[in-house]
Amino acid sequence: MVDGLVVRLAFRAPFDGEALLGWLAARAVPGVEEVDGDVYRRSLRLPRGPGVVELAMGTDSVRCRLWLEDERDIAAAEQSCRRLLDLDADPAVVAAHLGADPLIGGLVRGAPGLRVPGSVDGAELAVRAVLGQQISVAAARTGAGRLVAEHGDALPRPRGAVTALFPAAGVLAALDPARLPMPRARAVALVGLCRALADGGLRLDREVDRAQARRRLLALPGIGPWTAGYVAMRALGDPDVFLVEDLGVRHALRRLGGPDDPREARASAAAWAPWRSYASQHLWQAPAAA
Repeated sequence: MVDGLVVRLAFRAPFDGEALLGWLAARAVPGVEEVDGDVYRRSLRLPRGPGVVELAMGTDSVRCRLWLEDERDIAAAEQSCRRLLDLDADPAVVAAHLGADPLIGGLVRGAPGLRVPGSVDGAELAVRAVLGQQISVAAARTGAGRLVAEHGDALPRPRGAVTALFPAAGVLAALDPARLPMPRARAVALVGLCRALADGGLRLDREVDRAQARRRLLALPGIGPWTAGYVAMRALGDPDVFLVEDLGVRHALRRLGGPDDPREARASAAAWAPWRSYASQHLWQAPAAA
């Protein structure tokens, strides 16, 4: 058992921990995540049991405090947190490419060290992406919290408001879509996704072939380009996803004087490769982008 072990997670400066904390706070699922002051806390589903992590953003490292049922999960927990916070990014390389762009260069230079939030669990992220289809961030958060309250596993050692694990794909795969409190098409998409995850036909982790995973996602009912792209960006760690379908991205482009037509926007964004995920993040977090 691990009880409050503190480790330091290094990163390449600059690192905009404040923006990252704000992003996570806005999307924190009740029961699974919370932001308490300057600390982000959440539950983890690990190979040998559940755990809880607290992350505090620093100027030279992230303080990671762990409560685990098995000490053999320490490395897995650390790696999950590194993926969540995009700590292995090289912000200087990204900024050198995007910072000179005539359209978004000002955003990039004005927000050095902005990261693309990842995930601690690809299946959880995919379920949350489906829940977020065509609704607000707040509504998606509420829907996810309802799933946790009804189908999540209680933690043996809760901390603060973190009391449960996000429901496993196998649990959600067994649900009747007609009984889920959401539009029928979205419920069918959620259950179909979880069935593909539970039976092993779909894997969503950093080791899979990204192109193949996206094809399999798009073959599922109710999974369109936005959902597949969002999952690729955050669960698979793809640095080169441009979510032209996203309203926040489109609004930010329009305010910058960029193209309004999706095809023109996609063509314009080709210059941002291979860092289009970071360009999307800068557009999302641009002033008034919400």
